[in-house]
Amino acid sequence: MRGRTRDNFVIRVLFVCTGNICRSPTAEGVFRHLAQREGMGEAFDVDSAGTTAGHTGEAPDDRAIRAAAARGVDLSGLAARPVRPQDFQDFTHIYAMDGGHLRRLESLAPQDAPAALSMFIAGRDVPDPWYGTQKDFEDVYEMVEAGANDMLQKLKAENGL
Repeated sequence: MRGRTRDNFVIRVLFVCTGNICRSPTAEGVFRHLAQREGMGEAFDVDSAGTTAGHTGEAPDDRAIRAAAARGVDLSGLAARPVRPQDFQDFTHIYAMDGGHLRRLESLAPQDAPAALSMFIAGRDVPDPWYGTQKDFEDVYEMVEAGANDMLQKLKAENGL
């Protein structure tokens, strides 16, 4: 574990979408950026993954990189990977970007897995911008930023940070 909180506990967060090249790396980068901006970077270990392995090793989509860079968030160093069985043991929170991802994660999770599985935005899917335009990536970025900020505040409150 990279970071430490005052109680020597790291909140380990994993964001999951389909290929790990659009939504989940955006959420990873935005959440990390927000946590660092609030001086909480060491309290969180953040990663992202996909429910499929088709893009393993690839960088995020160029449109996602541009949408994030325009707002000061760097996604360029990220690389896609699939969800691994060990993720359910290693992460404290796993967030699905849509309902299909959540169902897939629930089917993969061992019964005794300690990771809390939930939607990234409660009751709402983050739409996949893959077949869309740059504007669709901009819209997803805005949605992800609002969701990541809400999530950060909630996790801070739950963990007394």
